[in-house]
Amino acid sequence: MHVLDFEKPVAELESKIDELRHLSGDGPLPIADEVGRLQDKVNRQLVALYSKLTPAQKVQVARHPDRPRSVDYIRTLITDFFPLAGDRTFGEDLALIGGLGRLHGQACVVLGQERGHDTESRLKHNFGMAKPEGYRKAQRLMHLAERFGLPVVALIDTAGAFPGVEAEARGQAEAIARSLETCLALTVPIVACVIGEGGSGGAIALATGDRVLMSEHAIYSVISPEGCASILWRDSGKAAEAASALGLTAQDLNRFGIIDTIVPEPLGGAHRNPESAMAAVGAALSEALEPLLAMDSRTLVAARRAKYLAMGRKGLT
Repeated sequence: MHVLDFEKPVAELESKIDELRHLSGDGPLPIADEVGRLQDKVNRQLVALYSKLTPAQKVQVARHPDRPRSVDYIRTLITDFFPLAGDRTFGEDLALIGGLGRLHGQACVVLGQERGHDTESRLKHNFGMAKPEGYRKAQRLMHLAERFGLPVVALIDTAGAFPGVEAEARGQAEAIARSLETCLALTVPIVACVIGEGGSGGAIALATGDRVLMSEHAIYSVISPEGCASILWRDSGKAAEAASALGLTAQDLNRFGIIDTIVPEPLGGAHRNPESAMAAVGAALSEALEPLLAMDSRTLVAARRAKYLAMGRKGLT
């Protein structure tokens, strides 16, 4: 497992535990007490570390390469998943995975921004940075959900929309704006969860939902800390300072009223226990969807629009 800088003391203890277990072999464990003592120390250190993470450390955790990705959530939580491809205009964008499936038995349309786990898959999925065709595919699937009366579940995990010349040439800004418009006008429930990094318009294009959830150690911001530091101070080395100023943690955003629910992560973050983290997100998504499914479409759309207008008014006061 990849070890973050601030986790090194914990990693050293875990290495000692592994050595002791290896030395004990398959026979009796005369050193079981020592292993138990060290494991308790590991747990105490993880509690101490993760209860007071700085915003910059939260950024590291949110980007951890071992964190579960959208494909993992879909594989674990969504039964009968049937992928749908293409925007019917230009082509397929693998940065965005979409399709039909069931979340705890509830039929739904699923959208997931996929970053990839290794070099090959990251290149394949363009690091989760969608191009215009990705957002147009999302719009197509949201309209499909509306046609068949299905709720939309969106998994957010991207550094932002792809900034390349070809994306701009194909109308990146318009595609993102249309996605926002589609989310706001959708007559079926839409619930989004930021499972890793929610970056800029690339994230909000799919996260403008009736309920927005966020994993405990995820981040969500208008710009990356590195980008912010480069603009404000012309020094990306001040990213930690920028992270603190941006208010990008789940705790900050919940306090500001930008998100609705913080989904707890297992001790030491989702990368240490992906199965538990995914189960918690699945339960939270189902809980958020339940009251929305009982609302009529007119009330649903009015409440959604009021939610985001209220954020704008609050920002002006």
